[in-house]
Amino acid sequence: MSLGDPILQVGATLTYDTLRFADTPDFPETAEPVWVLGRKYSALTEKEQLLNDITSRLWFTYRRNFQAIGGTGPTSDTGWGCMLRCGQMIFAQALICRHVGRDWRWDKQKPKGEYLNILTAFLDKKDSYYSIHQIAQMGVGEGKYIGQWYGPNTVAQVLRKLAVFDQWSSIAVHIAMDNTVVVDEIRRLCRAGSGESSDAGALSNGYTGDSDPSCALWKPLVLLIPLRLGLSEINEAYIETLKHCFMVPQSLGVIGGRPNSAHYFIGYVGDELIYLDPHTTQLSVEPSDCSFIEDESFHCQHPPCRMHVSEIDPSIAVGFFCSSQEDFEDWCQHIKKLSLSGGALPMFEVVDQLPLHLSNPDVLNLTPDSSDADRLDRFFDSEDEEFEILSL
Repeated sequence: MSLGDPILQVGATLTYDTLRFADTPDFPETAEPVWVLGRKYSALTEKEQLLNDITSRLWFTYRRNFQAIGGTGPTSDTGWGCMLRCGQMIFAQALICRHVGRDWRWDKQKPKGEYLNILTAFLDKKDSYYSIHQIAQMGVGEGKYIGQWYGPNTVAQVLRKLAVFDQWSSIAVHIAMDNTVVVDEIRRLCRAGSGESSDAGALSNGYTGDSDPSCALWKPLVLLIPLRLGLSEINEAYIETLKHCFMVPQSLGVIGGRPNSAHYFIGYVGDELIYLDPHTTQLSVEPSDCSFIEDESFHCQHPPCRMHVSEIDPSIAVGFFCSSQEDFEDWCQHIKKLSLSGGALPMFEVVDQLPLHLSNPDVLNLTPDSSDADRLDRFFDSEDEEFEILSL
């Protein structure tokens, strides 16, 4: 039976889930601080708050029996959609920060208000902004056929394109390539009327996320940074810097994984990363006639998964959300302070303007037959199949 056989996929995934959750211990009793998306906890005195924070994150997994993608395509993403689901999770966290705030917690009540709107945007329906259908079909423009595995860079590029249609959120999405965040580029993008994401944005939609009218001139920013932190395994020199990303208040976490599976990393404790795992096949959820959505399956109520940081695949994408210009400037200061501290190798740099060798591909270009962007696209695409297929 082939890997593409949905019966084998679903059966194998359920076996995998049963064994994994049965063997997952509760959160360790440790005096070391636990960091989750910019929040610090004590596992000894704040365990309930810690677990509540983790459970409140939206958890997107494999689903089955949804509408056929493209009308005639797959009705399940088991075996190929793990990175797409991780992309959904990091973007859902951005929308939570945007609409209800980082301190929002799931109360297990009937979904309503802005939380309901966020959840609806990710349902497995062709007309949901960030559905598996939209991501898979938009990926065709990135050279990925429907049902093909994605890498972190590809899913980031697809989400950036889809955000253009989400005028309710009115966010600017920037993908920082070449390990470089260019401040001037982000400032131009986030000011009203800039064109990379949702141009109708703040003015036509009436952005009211801040009482200061001047904030309407700045769109909330989702910053995604695809990175390569080693060849076949992560360079140990980057580990402390990677951990620091979970300590920054603007943290959205990291999408990546280990060989044969993609995960959404949301924090760390000691030398272990905390993550949400999409490798669970659940039935697709359909809203009722009165628009009620049963949302328990969108929150992981098992003990949080953990893995040693050295096991992470070196191909990742780091995410941050900056709600305002002041928030972005604060993020820049955090990152610059980190780069000045000893003992940690920066994963990327923050510069005011695009360096000459990046703005002019003929200067210091080691691949004169192609642009840096083309080179990086090929580089990240070459990694797509390494850790996204579920081992059976």
